Amino acid sequence: MTNRRLLNVLNGQTETIPPIWLMRQAGRYLPEYRAIRAEAGSFLSLCYNPDFATEVTLQPIRRFGFDAAILFSDILVVPDAIGRSVQFVHGEGPKLDPISVEEINDLVPAMVLSKLSPVYEAVEKIRDKLPDETTLLGFCGAPWTVATYMIAGQGTPDQAPARLFARKEPEAFYMLIDKLVEASVLYLVKQLESGADAVQIFDSWAGVLDDDLYVKASRDPIARIVKGVREKIPGAKIIGFPKGAGLRLPDFVKETKVDAIGLDWTVPLDWARDNLQSHVALQGNLDPTLLVSGGDQLDASIDRIMQAWSSGPFIFNLGHGISPQGDIDLVHRLINRVRSYAS
Repeated sequence: MTNRRLLNVLNGQTETIPPIWLMRQAGRYLPEYRAIRAEAGSFLSLCYNPDFATEVTLQPIRRFGFDAAILFSDILVVPDAIGRSVQFVHGEGPKLDPISVEEINDLVPAMVLSKLSPVYEAVEKIRDKLPDETTLLGFCGAPWTVATYMIAGQGTPDQAPARLFARKEPEAFYMLIDKLVEASVLYLVKQLESGADAVQIFDSWAGVLDDDLYVKASRDPIARIVKGVREKIPGAKIIGFPKGAGLRLPDFVKETKVDAIGLDWTVPLDWARDNLQSHVALQGNLDPTLLVSGGDQLDASIDRIMQAWSSGPFIFNLGHGISPQGDIDLVHRLINRVRSYAS
């Protein structure tokens, strides 16, 4: 047992009061974040400035006392590092030049080691400034989710451009996946070497795939990343978050060998307890809209999650990231309710 309670859960321990962190806990709902964002100028400038990234990462820890900090960055710094220009357009989100079949061959995964040096510097600074009991999480996007942006050039509702590309150009598509696997392993290993206690792999678009593409484009590449990271850092603690995977979650846990599984709010609580928690720590899964609406529904939803999962390894989190409309007072309410539940 360590004094980092979230790390204890990733080691298979059950904590009387589950550790808490929230996806996107450093973000636009915080006035202190908006001030730093305005000073930085562009979103990528914020990500690539170690002092800014450190400050933003620490802001929710100071305000809320979460049990974990997650590195402030973005999943698209990886394509930016390996040879694709990435821009974040205000009001529209990320924009890339859609990658062609010929351009995939030009990507250089090893460039994440040099190009993302500001990120690793931020990890070192964050770990140095965090309270000792606070777990530091690094992360990357899963190859499938990152590929969807590289192929379409932007986010799309159902990732049809990337799904179509995978069918029409399978050789090029899987070359892209392979390069992203290689880059992701290097990136996560360097984060862990720089001071991260554990890492999370975000596959935000796992739920749009059929059985065949789920295995080839989502599950197996993540399994290769987990294996590759642990070959360099034996025992590395890794959280998988295949949003929308649904009934495939037991298979995902078995094949990827992650230490915890992030669950979105659509996953039934009792089903997750009965089918997953004896194999892996659970993380989730409050609907983020409840941190906008609040009220008795928020309290009741927190209580249901606590009742269902508290008897096993469990990290309290949202089922996806907190929205820009999230209410600071409701975040405090959530934390207080979770931490007083067993008393």
